Order: sequence, then C-alpha cells, then structure tokens
Amino acid sequence: MPICNVCFRHCKIEENSTGFCGARTCNNGKIVAANYGKLTSIALDPIEKKPLKMFHPGSKVLSIGSYGCNLRCPFCQNYTISWSQKAFEYKDRADYYSPEEIVKAAQDFRPQGNIGIAFTYNEPLIGYEFIRDTAKLSKEAGMQNVLVTNGTATLDTLNQILPYIDAMNIDLKAFTNSFYKNFIDGDFQMVKDFITTAVQSCHVELTTLIIPGENDSPQEMRELSTWVADLEKQYNKKIPLHITRFFPTFKLTDRESTPVTTIMNLVEIAKENLEFVFPGNVC
Repeated sequence: MPICNVCFRHCKIEENSTGFCGARTCNNGKIVAANYGKLTSIALDPIEKKPLKMFHPGSKVLSIGSYGCNLRCPFCQNYTISWSQKAFEYKDRADYYSPEEIVKAAQDFRPQGNIGIAFTYNEPLIGYEFIRDTAKLSKEAGMQNVLVTNGTATLDTLNQILPYIDAMNIDLKAFTNSFYKNFIDGDFQMVKDFITTAVQSCHVELTTLIIPGENDSPQEMRELSTWVADLEKQYNKKIPLHITRFFPTFKLTDRESTPVTTIMNLVEIAKENLEFVFPGNVC
C-alpha cells in the first residue's frame, strides 16, 4: 500500500481513500494531493496579518487556502476548513484554480499594493505540490511567496518548495514534547527540524499562541526563546517571535482568554534572549 511521506504520520493510503489530513489520496497507486488547486479561502490581506512584522511591512499579499490539516489542535481558529466535519465537506465544494490563474490574480492586485502570494488558512504543506507549482510561477513573475504553516512536514517536503519561498511564519505551538504529543497530536522534533532548516534559506518569523494552563509558564518561554536565540546566533539571522493571546474557540471553550498581563510578561521574558518580540491579539 502506498505511503505518504509529507509528515511524521506516514499514512498508508488505500486507493481512492484519504490520509489523516483529509487532503492526500491514492490515485492509481500514487499518493497525490486531492486538494490541489481547490480553494476555500482567498483574500488580499495586510502582510502583518500573517503575521509578518519584518517582511515588507505595509504591503499586502494575496492569501489563499484550501482544506485539511495534519494536526488536531482543539483551539484551531480556522477549524471550518481545517479538520472539522464541515472542513472535510469542502472536498466536493471547493472551487478549482490553476497555478496560472492564481499568479495572474496576484499580478492584477499589484496596483493595490500586493507583493505576491501567501499560502495560508489551512495547513498548506499537505498540498505542497500546488505550492511548488504556483510559487515557481509567482517567482518567475517577480513576486514574493509567503508560507504560513505549522511546520509539521518532512525535510524532503520542505525542500520541494524552499527554493521558491521568501518568508514564512511558522507556528511553534509550545516548547514541550507533551504539548505536541498529547494536546495537538503532533511531533515536536519535526517542527524544530523544520524551523532550523527554513531559517537557513528564507526570512522566518515564529508564532506561539499562549493557552492558559498549557504553555504559559515563564520557564517554558525562557527555554523557547533561548532555543530561538541559539538559532539566530548559529545562522546570523533575526527571528521575530509573536506571542499571541488565546480566545476560547472550537473544542476549547472551557478556558478563559489569556490575560493580557500574561502575554506582556512572557514578552518581557522572551526579550531577555531575543531582540524582536511582538504581543498579539492584546488590543
């Protein structure tokens, strides 16, 4: 049975069925992206919304998303297109757009300040083939390419798209194995390896959503920011960190919103190691 090698799950996928992410399938004995070119979301966003604070500030980017995800975050803000029942219904309802059509649309928005294309909203890497094909054309057209991702992908997958990506915002959802394994069904080491490789090739900013009682301890933030600072020194790069406030949503409505004081305290702790630390969702 064919095996998908996009992420740590290595799903064995039977003909015409899908893997864990809901977006990769087996067609004639070959693993392919069932969501190739199928868009559920498209918008011209400020670049700061990705969030990217230090990559072409003040510009806009054509943001596109599909359906499916390879994590199971109970606090997902885009659950309607990621891994809820509604998300998987998009398999038959999403509209198809070719890479050429997307690049043409991005070029048409240049007068409105658009600098390129952002692959975002759901987890884009589960359909990396579409990113690769579209970003290559976008690059040839002189535009920038942005990836917003959970970083849960093999380095082989990352290397398929890395030559065409100019900037990434990567979710570093916590800094413990237990959070990744037990809370979101992920792989902490894979994300760290992904970040380490990405930093060497493009502009990278990180985002950590702070959830009360889960990843909000000062000690964890010290460990996280120390690790990021070590990457900065090793590769002579600046890696901005966004520390973001949680609001109850999806399957995690039994928690209070993160106190603003918690966010600001963690920002100050991270600044012990990092120059660029930004609070998010505090206004």
